[in-house]
Amino acid sequence: MATKKILLLTGDFAEDYETMVPFQALQMVGHMVHAVCPGKKKGDKIKTAIHDFEGDQTYTEKPGHLFALNADFAEADAGSYDALMIAGGRAPEYLRLDPQVIALVQAFARDDKPIAAVCHGAQLLAAADVIRGRRVSAYPACSPEVRMAGGEYAEIAVDAAVTDGNLVTAPAWPAHPQWLAQFLALLGTKIEA
Repeated sequence: MATKKILLLTGDFAEDYETMVPFQALQMVGHMVHAVCPGKKKGDKIKTAIHDFEGDQTYTEKPGHLFALNADFAEADAGSYDALMIAGGRAPEYLRLDPQVIALVQAFARDDKPIAAVCHGAQLLAAADVIRGRRVSAYPACSPEVRMAGGEYAEIAVDAAVTDGNLVTAPAWPAHPQWLAQFLALLGTKIEA
């Protein structure tokens, strides 16, 4: 397996598991992962949040870990990476307002590179106008944005994921096994027992 270089786009109040687990899992299988956030540099930390499903109308939110970034957003260039991963949580709500973030997402899409987005990560895909005509999953509260951006919202189980071309999307962190497996398949990563 050839090592792939993956850009993990995250930010303050990104979902803890949706940042930390993919960051570690992708490194575990041998890929290089650069975690970046606009306005922050290598070594800076973001605050994450833990979202849980406890029977309320939506998720609950608790403080998560401080997550140290290992690369500078200002140096992130789609041409230098094989794939893009977008963490969910509340970060995409803010990140989608940054023109540089939108341009970066569009560059990955234009080059047909694998893009994995989970939970509210679909907000970035919608804002970048890269899901028109595509089947996309997300946290259910983001379904109107997916539809308004011309995507087909995939109503799937919270622990499922969907692949449409170069996009792999999932509703939330319980989907990590499916979401990461489908992303690894797009990357051409094979894990043998």
